[in-house]
Amino acid sequence: MPKQISQELKSVLEKSQQLNVPYVDLTGKIIIPDVLREVSEEAANFYRFVPIAKNGKVIEVGMVNPDDLKSREAINFIAQRRGLEPKIFIISLNDFENVLAQYRNLKKEVEGALKDLEVELAGRDQEGEKKKKSVVEDTERVMAEAPITKIVAVILRHAQEGRASDIHIEPTENEVKVRFRVDGVLYIGLTLPKAIQSAVVSRIKILSNLKIDESRVPQDGRFHSTIDGKKIDFRVSTFPTSFGEKVVLRLLDSAVGLMDFVQMGLDGYNLRVVKENISKPFGMILITGPTGSGKSTTLYAILNELNTEGVNIVSLEDPVEYYIKGVSQSQVKPEIHYTFASGLRSILRQDPDIIMVGEIRDSETAELATHAALTGHIVLSTLHTNNAVGVIPRLIDMGVSSFLIPSALNLSMSQRLVRRLCPECKKQVSPPPKISEMMKREFERISPAAKKEIKDVNLDDIKIWEAPGCKFCGKKGTKGRIAIMEALTMTPQLEEMIISGPNETKIGQEAFRQGMITMRQDGFIKVLKGMVSLEEVLKAVEE
Repeated sequence: MPKQISQELKSVLEKSQQLNVPYVDLTGKIIIPDVLREVSEEAANFYRFVPIAKNGKVIEVGMVNPDDLKSREAINFIAQRRGLEPKIFIISLNDFENVLAQYRNLKKEVEGALKDLEVELAGRDQEGEKKKKSVVEDTERVMAEAPITKIVAVILRHAQEGRASDIHIEPTENEVKVRFRVDGVLYIGLTLPKAIQSAVVSRIKILSNLKIDESRVPQDGRFHSTIDGKKIDFRVSTFPTSFGEKVVLRLLDSAVGLMDFVQMGLDGYNLRVVKENISKPFGMILITGPTGSGKSTTLYAILNELNTEGVNIVSLEDPVEYYIKGVSQSQVKPEIHYTFASGLRSILRQDPDIIMVGEIRDSETAELATHAALTGHIVLSTLHTNNAVGVIPRLIDMGVSSFLIPSALNLSMSQRLVRRLCPECKKQVSPPPKISEMMKREFERISPAAKKEIKDVNLDDIKIWEAPGCKFCGKKGTKGRIAIMEALTMTPQLEEMIISGPNETKIGQEAFRQGMITMRQDGFIKVLKGMVSLEEVLKAVEE
């Protein structure tokens, strides 16, 4: 036995006695694939434990560090989801790495089986046997093969357990890349053989009820799957490229997607303003920001707050992302002339109290939404502008009469998403003098009405937070995302400006007077609280 292994075993055995956790030797042991599938490779690598065996309702788990409370919690969580009872053993680091290698061997085995399957189908095509069947019948037979099902299930589970929001299956000339978007950033997760491309795409198409024999035009679909006891909706989009069809799946987890105001990042002044305005009996609340800035999540949070037994809520969405009990949700279909504008006309005949319109894209929708707000409805929607101040000029550009806006618009908000610092490895540091001066100048520009938001900040000794990365955040230093926001509310002074001829400079002066905290300032406040890094905020507001 090599010297370094002997020393490691000695340390492991001592730890086993100290913690009263039995040691198990996995040298040369092959773990059954069905047992390995009880814990994903990503979770095993992240928390440093592996499944060893399964006996009835008991799953035996080998841990490198049995005294790691986070890993213990993860084991209990995974076991509970599967209706199992965990039994803990301590294992050496060498044995742990050998079991991880078996995960990779399992993937190679699956890929090899898929290659063989592709060769078999190609051979049938050459022999003329395949021509006796329709394309649909033959592909359905292929999809029934276990290896295809397994590899698609691996991709879906990997995405869900890794907190991914999107899966990108991208064909290249010689291979297929599978990338996962986590906290807004794409990472390569898997590389699949080119030979399995059509089989994987066809499997996803069948799940989504799409045309499997049509690869020339984009298609959209949807399906749901239960992963670890959680129902996950997958929104599917296919797109023809030079090397085959690219597939993008959006993961819609209702448990994650439906957040409350605090989880989203609303606090202090912004939280007070939002709560005041959603309690009004009618009027528009418009959320602005670029694609992917969390506007829909904010609308759903407001809907959840307003969703009570005594109100009728109807929504028009493109598409419906999260289903909310008690809300009548409808998806627009422009191909049959069912648009936001035509749908909004029909909604007004449904006796609604609250209307949500996914996006105001044209003059007709803007005018209808404004009149709906004026006739006693709460209207929630999104608009594309850079900031909250730009909402009013944008509505006027879209043809809404300026004299109608003061009575119709209650609140305009703008937001961006920034990555949260990992709570496990973040630490407080003193920034360079230039950074301190920049933050100090920004806080000096904050409105007098909003200064109480930073009353505890010592501007002479500014501290910020950084996260170097750890095993709990995958060495990224971030985990999850939070919104930075700004909110502009309608006031008598703003009404006068709109009627007399608004411009962004005047509206900005009124925003300062009423105490609006800009997105940049909101981001800086969250930096001081240790929620986000300064780099993330500057990147978001400068875009």
